[in-house]
Amino acid sequence: MAAEILYRVDAHGAWSGVLLQRTLERARLGPADRGLATELTLGTLRRRAEVDWALARYARTPLESLPPRIRAVLRLSAYQLLFLQRVPPHAACNEAVELARRAGHTGTARLVNAVLRRLAASPERAPEGDTVDAIALRHSHPRWLVARWVERLGTAETRALCEANNAAPPATVRLNTLRGAPEAIATRLAERGVHTEPSPWLAEARRMVVGADRVRARRAAYEEGWLSPQDDASMLVSRRTAARPGDVVIDACAAPGGKSAHLAALMENRGRIIACDVHPAKLAAVARQCARLGVTIVETRELDAARLGEAFAGAADRVVVDAPCSGLGVLRRRPEIKWRIRPEDLAARAAEQRRILAGVAGAVRPGGLLVYSVCTPEPEEGAEVAHAFLEAHPEFRPAPPEGWPFDAVAPESRGGVPAPRDAVIWDGVGGALLLPHRTGTDGFFIAAFRRAA
Repeated sequence: MAAEILYRVDAHGAWSGVLLQRTLERARLGPADRGLATELTLGTLRRRAEVDWALARYARTPLESLPPRIRAVLRLSAYQLLFLQRVPPHAACNEAVELARRAGHTGTARLVNAVLRRLAASPERAPEGDTVDAIALRHSHPRWLVARWVERLGTAETRALCEANNAAPPATVRLNTLRGAPEAIATRLAERGVHTEPSPWLAEARRMVVGADRVRARRAAYEEGWLSPQDDASMLVSRRTAARPGDVVIDACAAPGGKSAHLAALMENRGRIIACDVHPAKLAAVARQCARLGVTIVETRELDAARLGEAFAGAADRVVVDAPCSGLGVLRRRPEIKWRIRPEDLAARAAEQRRILAGVAGAVRPGGLLVYSVCTPEPEEGAEVAHAFLEAHPEFRPAPPEGWPFDAVAPESRGGVPAPRDAVIWDGVGGALLLPHRTGTDGFFIAAFRRAA
């Protein structure tokens, strides 16, 4: 299963998370095998650079010249030999040869066998070091990305960020507070065999206790609308709006609907939420999610976000723009992104983000709030877009956080949860940069702007 997913990601540009979820749903594996399939797939993608380095030490034929399926088998097996202690080396080698034969590559099966047996005899890791090249290799990130982070964050913090990106993220869910208080829902779920732990940031966010819950019970809890998979950082975007019952809120780039549903819960299902997207199929998914959760105040609208100012001039108390971006803040979940994005891609995405922000500005009523977020740590898509927007729209000013676990002014404690100022990186206009190694969340840039009354 892992070899097939890796082949399709490499050869056809598929997304590992989507394929993995669909494959596991069809396979009906037990928890241990589900965990192994997930670790093999995502671990190989996370550690691809070091895996390729290790294979190159013993393979006379360059990896890129091999058939894609053989390349996937070699990477998958090398990952097992280098990083998984519980898989016996002979089992990894034998399975790789069988997979190569099954793919119809009998000749290259001999190459697979020879390379992997040499690697199994001497499974050396890439050397540690403080140079950009050493960090990029040892921690399997593109050199250009590591160089940018070292310049902005320094060597130690870049290494910590890379390590966090290569770790499996917590399985975070948002409890549907339309069904009750978070603690009451958590207790009810535990009684049904779905065990969770509190998030350090938000009451409605919980971390699944991996291996302690029953898959069927968790699936039933999802289908019945008790919870939704959602990272803390994504929830913090909705919290940044400080939306209140009765507000009119526009979710400009709404699919797949997690933020719209969260906003509805924060608004106690009272008011109006207009969820916009340009893809009808994605809007249908938003509607299904809202129906599952009992959300009734969300209406979907097929509309380019950049036209919101024309369609809803001055109509919204809150506008949320979770803009399309490079996705470099979610490498823990989609590790293939780091091998696909190029430095020149950032400018194109930033141009689209600026276009969207300019187009939605007119939809915010006087005194209303505009929240901008992207799941990337890169300044071209975050702080620079925010600064450019404020320069072009003098009617907006940075808005201080309301109801957030982080404080832009001084450390403090909210409800017993420490909220240190240095958990996030603040820019000059109140934009907050969340990084996985600092907050344990996905990487996000979040900023809010208040329109003059």
